[in-house]
Amino acid sequence: MSPEQIVFTIISHAGNARSYCFEALKHARNGDFDKAKNCISKAGEEIIEAHHVQTELIQKEVQGEKQEISLLLIHAQDHLMNAMLAKDLVEEMIGLYQIVFKGGRIGE
Repeated sequence: MSPEQIVFTIISHAGNARSYCFEALKHARNGDFDKAKNCISKAGEEIIEAHHVQTELIQKEVQGEKQEISLLLIHAQDHLMNAMLAKDLVEEMIGLYQIVFKGGRIGE
C-alpha cells in the first residue's frame, strides 16, 4: 500500500467506526438496545481494521523501515483516536440509557 492508501484506509475505518457509534447512541436513546449493541460491535470491528493498518506501520518502523511523518498520517491517527474515544464514551452512555429505561437510578 502506498502511504496515501494507508492514511485513507485508517481514516475510512475510523470514520465508519465513529458513525456506527453515533448510530448506536441514537438506537439507545430510542430504547432499542439490541440495535445499539450491534452498532457498537460493528464500530469495534472497524476500529480493529484501522488498528491492523496502524500496527503494520509500527512493525515496519521497528524493522527499520521508517514511515514519513506527514500531516495526513497525523490526521489519520487523530481520527482513529477519536473513534476509539467515541466508542468508549458511547458505550458508557448506552449504559446510562439502559438505567433510565429501567427506571433505576445511577449508582444502584
